[in-house]
Amino acid sequence: MQNRITELFGIKYPLIQAGMVWASGWRLASAVSNAGGLGIIGAGSMYPEVLREHIEKCKLATNKPFAVNIPMLYPDIDRLMDIIVDLGVKIVFTSAGNPKTWTSFLKDKGITVVHVVSSVKFAQKAEEAGVDAIVAEGFEAGGHNGRDETTTLTLIPAVKEKISIPLIAAGGIATGRAMLAVMVLGADGVQVGSRFVASDEASSHHLFKQKVVEAGDGATQLTLKELAPVRLIKNKFYSDIQQAYAACASVEELKVLLGRARAKRGMFEGDLDEGELEIGQVAAIIHDIKPAAQIVADLIKEFTIAKAEVKQL
Repeated sequence: MQNRITELFGIKYPLIQAGMVWASGWRLASAVSNAGGLGIIGAGSMYPEVLREHIEKCKLATNKPFAVNIPMLYPDIDRLMDIIVDLGVKIVFTSAGNPKTWTSFLKDKGITVVHVVSSVKFAQKAEEAGVDAIVAEGFEAGGHNGRDETTTLTLIPAVKEKISIPLIAAGGIATGRAMLAVMVLGADGVQVGSRFVASDEASSHHLFKQKVVEAGDGATQLTLKELAPVRLIKNKFYSDIQQAYAACASVEELKVLLGRARAKRGMFEGDLDEGELEIGQVAAIIHDIKPAAQIVADLIKEFTIAKAEVKQL
């Protein structure tokens, strides 16, 4: 399955595991990389020294390429960047901010840079900033998302028309058939998040993983667009948000309701009532928790079968 993405990252399959907060530690990243994909350590939920520990352990657990995802809004981002350079990380995914801020710094150090976007406009800006590839994420995705609510099916061909660098599709991809579909639309590879949350190696709490498996159609909703759009499982905290909206809560009141560490409380500590439970719409078709290597194998097997079936049409 060699193409622009496998060549760019030096991997076997054009399959990237998303760098999700509270789920994407070194165990998951190394397992995905060892299985032929590109594993990513999600630095958004890590203090600098915690990130250092995860990178060091990942390097011991795999001799394959892996990456680190850094949200641009991280308060100590300069310390994270120094650690990445110091430990010789070769691939960095940036998100939630202006790619111009750090792309030149990273590329000057010989690091491959990928930026995550949710619109054509920001894809073009990222290419102008000099990134090596783009992740275009549709609004089906879990966690923080684009305000425009553009679906993956629409976003991928729209971005493909406007950029020349490799394109990775994200949002609503948990099967090999979905992987094939977005690659037919123009993607060079896929980034998968929610499916890997329900894996043995994900660092998220087992109660949250089970909640994902139990989620059905319509179990999630994009909300809090006044602060930072986020897709959540509908639980007590989500209901509290809806009550606040019904009472015409101000942005400041919504901030108070959100408080601090809601995501950690829900996804890492397993508080299914008061925590923030971030997952994609595709949770509706995730029915089990299994090893990351098996998830990769299943995706590639289904992709291959689906591709052969399409040729027969």
